[in-house]
Amino acid sequence: MNDNRLGTSVSPYLRLHADNPVDWREWGPEAFAEARERNVPVLVSVGYATCHWCHVMARESFADPEIGDLLRRDFVAVKVDREERPDVDASLMAAASAFTQQLGWPLTTFTTPDGHVFFAGTYFPPTPVGQVPAFRQILAAVTDAWTQRRHEVDANASAIATAIRQGAEADAATRLGEVSAGAEPRLPSVDDIRAVTRQLAEAEDTTYGGFGGAPKFPSAPLLEFLADVAADDGAGDGDGDGDGDEGHGDAAGLLDRTLHAIRASELTDADGGVFRYATKRDWSVPHYERMLYDNAGLLAIAGAEQSRGIADFLRDTLRRDDGAFVAAQDSESTIDGKRVEGEWYRLPLDARARLDPPPLDDQVLTGWNGLAIRGLAIAGVRHGDDEMLDLARGAADALLATHVRDGHVAVRSSTPRGASAAPSTIEDVGLLAEGLLELALATGEVAYAVAARGLVDDGLAERFDVDPVLAAAGTATGEQPQTAMRSGTVALASAAAITAALTGSSSYRDAAAARVADRATTGTERPLGHADALGVVLALQRPSREVVVVASDPSDPLRTAARAARRPGTVVALVTPEQASAWTAAGFELFEARDALDPAGYVCHDRVCGLPARSAPDLVAQLQ
Repeated sequence: MNDNRLGTSVSPYLRLHADNPVDWREWGPEAFAEARERNVPVLVSVGYATCHWCHVMARESFADPEIGDLLRRDFVAVKVDREERPDVDASLMAAASAFTQQLGWPLTTFTTPDGHVFFAGTYFPPTPVGQVPAFRQILAAVTDAWTQRRHEVDANASAIATAIRQGAEADAATRLGEVSAGAEPRLPSVDDIRAVTRQLAEAEDTTYGGFGGAPKFPSAPLLEFLADVAADDGAGDGDGDGDGDEGHGDAAGLLDRTLHAIRASELTDADGGVFRYATKRDWSVPHYERMLYDNAGLLAIAGAEQSRGIADFLRDTLRRDDGAFVAAQDSESTIDGKRVEGEWYRLPLDARARLDPPPLDDQVLTGWNGLAIRGLAIAGVRHGDDEMLDLARGAADALLATHVRDGHVAVRSSTPRGASAAPSTIEDVGLLAEGLLELALATGEVAYAVAARGLVDDGLAERFDVDPVLAAAGTATGEQPQTAMRSGTVALASAAAITAALTGSSSYRDAAAARVADRATTGTERPLGHADALGVVLALQRPSREVVVVASDPSDPLRTAARAARRPGTVVALVTPEQASAWTAAGFELFEARDALDPAGYVCHDRVCGLPARSAPDLVAQLQ
């Protein structure tokens, strides 16, 4: 008898599997208790709603009644949405790396009833393909090992769990030891950070743009690091038009050429949205799913035309009526009664309008929305685009109304079916805090900064619930390095550094340094996955500079002049006199006595400001 328990799930991915002839359970202590009682292993299958190969494996294997019978008899089967449960995904990915370096989704893992992984892989076909065995063969081999060589299974599972636990404990001890002992974090030098650009130049694909061969990813954190170095140089226009310095060793040129390649290739859809990656070296044949985080990350660095296209995609496709953004759009659509990958996207825009679009992953994720708020706020200021700021406001207001309670992130993920029980993570707190701060600086609305400061305090206190299964297993890894999107840990550090500049409290800056020091040190050798930390450390290594423009007229030239001031170590705030007073009343020291002159621009160093600039040329001169 079918006992699939996913029908009431909040997660759209889990609900896609609610009709499988598999006795799926959601991740939690109950599933592992069932496995312990039956003395069977646990299959944990991880994916997400817009994952093409997850769909393929579902059709080929999980829709097969015979597979369902095998799983029902010999396993407890658990489905996990990696977007809803990044903590679980990170732990299982760490364990899976012991078996394969080709990590991705679907992730297929087998654990003991104690939650210790003893075998893992990714997609398995219904019949053998080359050296890849069929899923049935995997199930048979795992069952044989469990029943005939249990001592080997337990030994392997224990060794992997011990390695994960030791790695997590070492990372935590280093970070918390520096914080509690007040030790000065060992930050990479500016020269060490800038030297990373030469590594990236050597990896550049000088024929097609980007880095390395196939597949090609947009890698927004890596590109933002290049933007930070370029801004630190004061070089390059950063507009993505490919007309920066053509010297292949400079950050501005690398950035411009890569943005141009992305914009001019099949990776960018006709409506402006960017696909997750290209399967070919020349950026062709995209993997057609479109993720909020890729597009949000590119917004922070793209030129006017490119960022406008991305903002249009967010507005027209991913935005809900309440202003929040959903997670992604699927790679597959239904055309002539068949599910096909990419076909809808290959049609002209006018032809698409006559067909049903690919479905949406309709969950609202706190962290990903924070990333979108940040990107829209930064792009809105840089390009003078008020609609981008309005989109950022809408998302911020929606998240503060539904996902944040009493100053804490209470909801990580929600859908029209309700709020997920998944605990919030540092990704949610850090990315939302950073996004709210950027929006506050762009709009002058202090309420966003007050909310962000509360989230920063919450995040620095590290009051995050550890999943009970991972806690019992000793395999909670904490947040792992990110390659496709900005890390929550790094975002929290960045938000803390901005808060230090606004409040005058050096403890925030110290906390920021402690949380990115190790990641940045690793990043000087292996920038992929750590580039965002390098950018934050570059800002921390520069003298603190604050630029405040007070002007009632939103079109005042002082505001325009201040846009060019953004660079590592510099915080730019645009306010009216009334807003400056509100910031002061809220405890942000930077704005004290800034409400007397209108218009006026202030260039400050560690909150010590020079004489007010009353014209744009005067402000530009002070900035130089």
